[in-house]
This record gives sequence, structure tokens and C-alpha cells, in this order.
Amino acid sequence: MTRHAPKDGRTGRTALTPGRVGILALVALTLVFIFENTQSTEIRLLIPKVTMPLYLALLAAALLGGVCGAYLSRRRRP
Repeated sequence: MTRHAPKDGRTGRTALTPGRVGILALVALTLVFIFENTQSTEIRLLIPKVTMPLYLALLAAALLGGVCGAYLSRRRRP
């Protein structure tokens, strides 16, 4: 069985555009920054104080920001 390319010219591969390369570089730099900060720190979560590694707090903030950004960028507009 042979596979034919779609009629609209797409090959099924995702192109690395400059925007995607920039996002990948930003993600890599963010991860390096997060995992370089491994010392413990005190964080106040409204009322309780929590002592945790700084990289976990940074990772949680980055993930929360990514989820919020994805939600806002995909939200339907009336």
C-alpha cells in the first residue's frame, strides 16, 4: 500500500518556524533557570508558611502560567 500526500500540499510534517524555535528556546532557558535554583526557601501560601525547594515553586508558577495562557489563547470570542 502506498501513501499519497494530501491534495492541499501538506506533507503531514510540522515545520519548524522561527516562532516555534523561539518558543522552544524560551522553554529551554526557563527550565535551566528553574532547575539551577535548588535551594530551599520559605513561601507563604495565604496563611501557612511552607518550606520547599525554590525550583518546585518556580516550576509550579511556570505551569500555572502556561495553563492560564493556553486557556486564554483558545477561548472563544463572541
